Amino acid sequence: MNNQNMSREALLQYINEVSFSAYDTLLFLDTHPDDQDALEYYREFTQKRREALSEYGRMYGPLIADCDYATSNNTWQWMQQSWPWEGGAC
Repeated sequence: MNNQNMSREALLQYINEVSFSAYDTLLFLDTHPDDQDALEYYREFTQKRREALSEYGRMYGPLIADCDYATSNNTWQWMQQSWPWEGGAC
């Protein structure tokens, strides 16, 4: 999915969806650790989540503290932007 053409709200929704998919699969893998299809699905969705979080950080500032853009330019930028709920983004 091309995240660059999404609105802020749509990108947040996409992040929520891929995060849910990754975490739900992680729970499944706790009880089915040898399921290769589930493992591949988990890897796919964690990569999608990572890319979407990076894109969100690039466009709007870091959404989570360990996002690449929270520490870009050798400064701590986590607290230097508005929170998602402070601009109608949520």
